[in-house]
Amino acid sequence: MSNGSTADDPEAGRGGSAPVVQSAEPSDRGAPARPGPSRRAVAAGAVLLAALLGAAWWLHHQFTHVLVDDARVATDMVAISSRVPGWAVDVRVISGDVAHRGDLLVSIDDRDTRLLLKELDARLASVARRRDELLARIRMIDLQTAGKIRAQDAAVDAAQAGFAAARTREGLAQVEAGRFEKLAPIGAVGRDQLDQARAALETASQQVRSAMANLQGSRAGVAQAQADREQLTVLRHQMAGLEPEEADLRAQRERAVLDLKDRAVAMPFDGVIDRTFVNAGEYVSAGQRLLLVHDPQAVRVEANVKETDIRHFRPGKKVRIVVDALPGQAFEGTVIKVGQAATSEFALLPNPNPSGNFTKITQRLPVRIAVRQQDGLLKPGMMVEVEATAGD
Repeated sequence: MSNGSTADDPEAGRGGSAPVVQSAEPSDRGAPARPGPSRRAVAAGAVLLAALLGAAWWLHHQFTHVLVDDARVATDMVAISSRVPGWAVDVRVISGDVAHRGDLLVSIDDRDTRLLLKELDARLASVARRRDELLARIRMIDLQTAGKIRAQDAAVDAAQAGFAAARTREGLAQVEAGRFEKLAPIGAVGRDQLDQARAALETASQQVRSAMANLQGSRAGVAQAQADREQLTVLRHQMAGLEPEEADLRAQRERAVLDLKDRAVAMPFDGVIDRTFVNAGEYVSAGQRLLLVHDPQAVRVEANVKETDIRHFRPGKKVRIVVDALPGQAFEGTVIKVGQAATSEFALLPNPNPSGNFTKITQRLPVRIAVRQQDGLLKPGMMVEVEATAGD
């Protein structure tokens, strides 16, 4: 038995029965572990805290900002039409092309207009030749009649001098004949002398009548020369009659030139081609729409704001714009105009209420917002969201 106890106790085998000393401190091996926070609980708490912060921020944002999702990018779409009828012989652009101011877009057949221009130019040249001819005739008649009048005036002066001389000779002949008539009865002069005196008086009287006739003829020549000079008045009237004719022809030519320009449809500004409605070879009528274009730099935002929020949108207010097609990118806009009537007022079908049943629906008013284009990213028709601060 003693051997067995020695074998069981290792200390007894060392040569003595030494007492076993036990520690006074209690052992922790059998005590339960104190529980600490797990990682999952920490993560859940963080998520809950973030959610609470996010909800608080969202609520604050909802009370301090107004969000409008009924908005889109807009611009002025310009419909280019034809002012003249004709065949479209050439269409230079297609949808999506970029065109600059003055670029040719569509060519319309201009053969008739060019022929009309040639005809009008020929008629204008004919008017110019007729004017030159009338001017030449006026100068010629002016010179001819002026010289003739001067010659007739000189002839009148000579005839007047001759008439005066004839009258003088006639007076002398009358004196001589009278003296001989007094001397003949007393025999102081012979019969032949008396006859000669009488003949001289008759000759002088005839010369006076001839000088008078010559003077009258010269005066008639002056009147005839003056009458010939009246042709100048007739020619000047003909010249004046050419002015309205030429003015009418020039107006027709300007109209033809305008028609020729209208047959070359050009781009009115720098922009892009949105749609084409004509192909080469088609016949177009006056006023028919050919293309639809717009200026990509002149974009804006058109928003329909609820009437309950319209007080937050006044001209000059800055707003934030987010484009659906460009996530993460924001644009700054400025309210430039607020509509004076709700969009429902422009509906094609009115909304009468004959039954008396009424459902109140919040109306919307149009708001125009100016926005700066950036690298052509804003395109007409894109949906956007407009955000404005409330209260200021």
